[in-house]
Amino acid sequence: MNRWEQLTGGTSGEEYAARFAELAEHGQDVHGEARLCATLVPRGARVLDAGCGTGRVLIELARLGYDGVGVDSDASMLSVARSSAPRLTWLEADLSDFDPAAAGITPGFDLVVAAGNVFPLLAPGTEADVAATLARALRPGGLLVAGFGLDQDHLPVPPGLTLTQYDAYCTGAGLTLTDRFATWGADPYDGGGYAVSVHRR
Repeated sequence: MNRWEQLTGGTSGEEYAARFAELAEHGQDVHGEARLCATLVPRGARVLDAGCGTGRVLIELARLGYDGVGVDSDASMLSVARSSAPRLTWLEADLSDFDPAAAGITPGFDLVVAAGNVFPLLAPGTEADVAATLARALRPGGLLVAGFGLDQDHLPVPPGLTLTQYDAYCTGAGLTLTDRFATWGADPYDGGGYAVSVHRR
């Protein structure tokens, strides 16, 4: 069981979607992740939303003209995603052993995005496996973009994963760090408690 399932019991889809809908209604920007991804790969590129949750990021990317697939292990979150965007492809799978080809999906994505604290909420000990899985899903030259909290102020669970560890997992998966930002708005990273990392295969 991953840390997200321990935290939510795997039943939080509707509640999670309602929280972001409320933020949007109050004028808050809820599409920073999609906008950053859109600056990294051209319209029409293939995107894998890893840990897609209720589909917020992928649905916006599809609206912007991207070809995407969402994968998550939380059935309650995927139920919301499928209801919101039934024409998109949503897969229920554990990221540590996700195989696009076995699921009938052609690998070779231009970009994999892991937003929403995906890596810190994985089952402890699976981080390297997930980095390797996501790297294999990329085409040569493709990008892995992951944003996550590093301290208690930016995480719903006690901090565990450091950037040094994450970079090591990515290096072991054949990925090279190309950029690091403090926000999804691409503000320069200053050593704070949240980071968005871009690695290239």
